[in-house]
Amino acid sequence: MKRKWKVISLMLTVMMFAFIAAGCSQGTGGGSSEVSVGIVLPTKDEPRWVQDEQRFKDALKGTEYTTEILFSQGSSAKEKENVETLLNKGIDVLIICPQDGDAAAAAVEAAKKDGVKVISYDRLITNTDAIDYYVTFDSLAVGAAQAQYLADSVKGKNVPLYLYAGAASDNNAFLFFQGAWSVLQPKIADGTFKIANSSEAEALKETADLSRDQLSKIIGQVTTNWDPNEAKNKAQTHLTAASDDMKGNVAILAPNDGTARSIADVFGTDSAVSSYLVTGQDAEKASIQYVIDEKQSMTVFKDVRTLVKDAMGMAIDILEDKDPETTGSYDNGKVEVKAKQTDVIVVDKDNVKKELIDSEYYKADEFTGL
Repeated sequence: MKRKWKVISLMLTVMMFAFIAAGCSQGTGGGSSEVSVGIVLPTKDEPRWVQDEQRFKDALKGTEYTTEILFSQGSSAKEKENVETLLNKGIDVLIICPQDGDAAAAAVEAAKKDGVKVISYDRLITNTDAIDYYVTFDSLAVGAAQAQYLADSVKGKNVPLYLYAGAASDNNAFLFFQGAWSVLQPKIADGTFKIANSSEAEALKETADLSRDQLSKIIGQVTTNWDPNEAKNKAQTHLTAASDDMKGNVAILAPNDGTARSIADVFGTDSAVSSYLVTGQDAEKASIQYVIDEKQSMTVFKDVRTLVKDAMGMAIDILEDKDPETTGSYDNGKVEVKAKQTDVIVVDKDNVKKELIDSEYYKADEFTGL
């Protein structure tokens, strides 16, 4: 009987060590139970962030470092919970794209207190000194590129211009719109465009450099909150209210691809709209098909592979006690945050194959009509 209990005891001990070993082997690319780099992204409900998730996983293949990627699903409370989860797993570096730039401050301050280095990814976390670095596309350049495409593509004078913006809680939305306004305002002033859907923008049409408060007033009228359904509803409301002279051949500043498709669908079904130009950004698959089909005029291609590579390169430098390379800085309302900027590319029907297929960002068989 004693021999039987010894055997059982030995079996339980073996199982316990096997369980511990299995727990220690979980994660990506390493053999430690602790996570080296924690990554928090805004939501799984937008194709852009699902793309980023896969790019992060690809970037870590073959490295000695472990990571875990969590999604906040549009909730700042969930975002803070995600950060706390990662801190409990012993992360050394936090890469976080905030749902709300201001609200994320509390989460990153908790990370900072734990001695964790914080990299703000793609969107700037504002009004806190608890950020070490910022990895971003040049958001001003994105907005300027969208606006320049419209300015270069319209013909004649008094072209109705419909303005839309991202979420007022996202600092990037301000930068995108600011970049666009720098190009559009002179064209509004010289009569190329006439503003169709914003009384605040109309009141400021003679102002070249908008203050944060002035930008906020315009964005408050034309925000989509990055939500395609909200963008659709706003477009329908604006077209219903528009007079005949605000239809015909129109230009539309749409902030990103998801909203661009929704807005395009609305304008495309209005019989009084003869043609429309509409901008986008992110090079989402669905929008690339829209570009090929001439339902969306252009998109600003932000190669997430490069952005992820920059972010992970910065994280690895930190883990190896090196100073990460930076190319500029951004004022987040509290401090100047050192930044690494990534270039952007304008894509339309003429160069879509070269920029997205030949570069192997997408495969040709994912689209029709190329």
